[in-house]
Amino acid sequence: MDATRVNALADDALGDSDLVDLRRRLERGEVSREELRAASVSRLEATRELNAAVSLLAANPIGDGPFAGIPLPIKDNEDVAGYPTAWGSAAIGPRPAPRDSAFVRQLVTLGFDPVAKTTMPEFGLTATTQSARFGDTRNPWDLSRAVGGSSGGAAALVAAGVVPAAHANDGGGSIRIPAAACGLVGLKPSRGRLIDRPELARAPIPLFTQGFLTRSVRDSATIYAEVERLWRNPRLPAIGHVVAPGRQRLRIAVASHGLSGIPLHAEAHAAIDRAAAICSELGHHVEQVPPPFGPGVARDFLRYWSLLALTLKRFGGRMLSPDFDGSKTSGFTNGLAAMGRRAMPGIPPALRRLRALAVSADPVPTGYDLVLGPVLGHAPPTLDWFSPDVPFRTHLLRLLRFVTSTPLDNITGAPAISLPLTRTVDGLPIGVQFAARVGREATLLELAYELEQAAPWPPLPMPSRSP
Repeated sequence: MDATRVNALADDALGDSDLVDLRRRLERGEVSREELRAASVSRLEATRELNAAVSLLAANPIGDGPFAGIPLPIKDNEDVAGYPTAWGSAAIGPRPAPRDSAFVRQLVTLGFDPVAKTTMPEFGLTATTQSARFGDTRNPWDLSRAVGGSSGGAAALVAAGVVPAAHANDGGGSIRIPAAACGLVGLKPSRGRLIDRPELARAPIPLFTQGFLTRSVRDSATIYAEVERLWRNPRLPAIGHVVAPGRQRLRIAVASHGLSGIPLHAEAHAAIDRAAAICSELGHHVEQVPPPFGPGVARDFLRYWSLLALTLKRFGGRMLSPDFDGSKTSGFTNGLAAMGRRAMPGIPPALRRLRALAVSADPVPTGYDLVLGPVLGHAPPTLDWFSPDVPFRTHLLRLLRFVTSTPLDNITGAPAISLPLTRTVDGLPIGVQFAARVGREATLLELAYELEQAAPWPPLPMPSRSP
């Protein structure tokens, strides 16, 4: 097979269809649910070198919802009845979950067919999908490269064409980072947009939100429209079914910087510049703005992140699984937890500042509709860059260079979408993100449609020989 790329597209029931097209083909009787599952399983087997799936899920009866029969993998931090929820960690034993999580139940009600559980780093604490328990998940654009994280297994399967869409979730960029690394559409919705675990709402700052990864804007828009028909948070404006570009010309602020103050690589700058130029050519008002938030936000977020690691390590038996063994957590988790212990005196004031941002900060500067900025500080690195063997301090410094401004939207609860508008000189995807005010996902989707039409992103090339 090709030494660098993996593409699962084949002449089978899935073909090269996106989710919307598959739904039409199912409605017309051109394909069956059984054929779609068989095709997705076959493609999973053909792409084992990606190491993107933790387990294959047995076929179960599915409902007659709007996505009835469409295969959808589930990230391995959501419970699927009868299967362990490993969270990417050797610290969690093989105890099967007794029932589906509330979100998985909703997906099944919509008709999705859970076909596999996807890889993630331990507890989702870093931005690469590499773990001591499950190994390295590889980027289908270049097998020597990282796939991003923490929803990296989901991104690898969608990018390689194994499935049209995948479940993902995001606590600091975990939808948008792998989307940017794999050439996908990754919308992190507003806080509270989708149903989730009740205990997450009790966190000091609820960062976490569910979501999806897709290859097309219309797939993302269609999924969110159908999810909203099933359940809608009355505290947020409805998204509706966005089906075309918006007519309004937007004022877009360009923030070419990361929260930490570490400079971006030239290719990350070039991706932002290209996105800004396309928006300007389409008639939007685009203007560079100074950093609205100083590096203190990044420091406070890192303190909170280290507190989460410390909490998971100490109370994983209560929070995650009764058979949790804290002695088996990874070096990165241990290092982050140790940082949390050392930083304990500074954590309460950090939480107060983050709570103030979460309540009052506007992620979009006054006078603008959206913010354009980076997702990644540089192109997806080689797998050795974030290897589990890398010392904690080195891993952390590299992480701060790779992750840029995505955590801000988790703090404020704002929606943000990563779009794959640019390739690097090596042909790798490097996405950019647009962020909006809370509840304004429809504006993001309207602009995404327009950009997809104006500058279509090419699909993953086929390897010289099929896998």
